[in-house]
Amino acid sequence: MADVMDLRSRLMRKPIIVAPGVYDAFTALVAEQSGFRTLYVSGAAISYTRLGRPDIGLVSMSEVVEIVGVMRDRVGAELIVDADTGYGNALNVGRTIRLFERAGASAIQIEDQDFPKRCGHLDGKVLIATAEMFGKIKAAVDARRSRETLVIARTDAIAVEGFERAIERAALYRDAGADVLFVEAPKTLPELKRIPPALGGVPVMANMVEGGKTPTLSAAELEAMGFALVIFPGGIVRALARMAREYYASLAARGTSEPFRSRMLDFTSLNELIGTPEMLALGRRYESSPPPSGKKKGTRR
Repeated sequence: MADVMDLRSRLMRKPIIVAPGVYDAFTALVAEQSGFRTLYVSGAAISYTRLGRPDIGLVSMSEVVEIVGVMRDRVGAELIVDADTGYGNALNVGRTIRLFERAGASAIQIEDQDFPKRCGHLDGKVLIATAEMFGKIKAAVDARRSRETLVIARTDAIAVEGFERAIERAALYRDAGADVLFVEAPKTLPELKRIPPALGGVPVMANMVEGGKTPTLSAAELEAMGFALVIFPGGIVRALARMAREYYASLAARGTSEPFRSRMLDFTSLNELIGTPEMLALGRRYESSPPPSGKKKGTRR
């Protein structure tokens, strides 16, 4: 379950927050059971798993709202939700914030790409004007009902306009009211090191993508540089994709899952993980509830 300290307060002090990527209630549950208090609802991971497609802006706002709502019903962890570009202009951003917040988001991330957007570690990105993104951030801040719902501003400017311009954009987004800044896809260790001191005043996050454009560092190394939050958004999909490929290949070759059993949860273990015994016990409790005093079961006044 989430810490009693809110996310805003936790971001302002050490240790760095490590948020693994999740894409449905099942991965959120497993991550929470593994001890994580903050989860990153990855738009890329949703696109990979729900659509079997790349992260190029194909996932809709309504799909993400539905997924966040199901996650919130299952876990108490803080949910940082990737809202891509906000799904439109400033008015669309306002609606996105309201719906995501109502669904259970703890923080909502929007980026300054133009549509169709791309994964932050793909080439060919196009940016919107700085003034337009400034307005979208202000719309996001104005739309939230609670100050504890954080607005994260991401810039993809390094790949398009260069590192210095990316820092300038991020600083302007801070001035617009963003609670957390995210400079996506720095290419070198010196660039990573320069980001936190260049953007004082608000927490700064880092993104670790296995095989992506940014050098892969540990949470401790990023904390020493001044980062307050690190996400591993698509790691779970890459791990499961390899496992699934090996499982299906084994099944196809042998006609049985027995050779793979040592790498699987069995039926009982999986049911224990998802809480089947507790759910069945809860159902039995309601089945045995007596009717209200003075009324016969099945009758109406």
